[in-house]
Amino acid sequence: MVYLVLFSLSFLAATLLPLGSEALLVYDVMQNYSLYLLWFFATLGNTLGSALNYWLGLKGEAYLEKRGHISAQKIAKARAFFATYGGWTLLLSWTPIIGDPLTFIAGVLRYNFKYFTLIVFVAKGLRYAVIIFLVYNSIS
Repeated sequence: MVYLVLFSLSFLAATLLPLGSEALLVYDVMQNYSLYLLWFFATLGNTLGSALNYWLGLKGEAYLEKRGHISAQKIAKARAFFATYGGWTLLLSWTPIIGDPLTFIAGVLRYNFKYFTLIVFVAKGLRYAVIIFLVYNSIS
């Protein structure tokens, strides 16, 4: 049950909702749950939450164009730039405030989903690994 709750909160925290999962992860580490399972479920939940943002961005492109917020020409230019350089910005997908919108923008710009998933998984996995490492070493 602990891992399911962490997965769920990590998933929601990765969406555009203003939530965080780090406090629960710290608490769970201090309760001596399996570090590997905590890392896995937090990382998986957070990555899938970012994939939801990507999907919303993917489906939101037509809406944004229809409403006149973005022109097709500007989207094409932004897509070319993001395809060349923007994927690496997804390494910042774990950061507060800018991380979640980056994953949404990747969907709007139709960034390659395989690369998206790999980069986001690595970025979020490293963040959770650092948190677990720091907490575990402070209580040992």
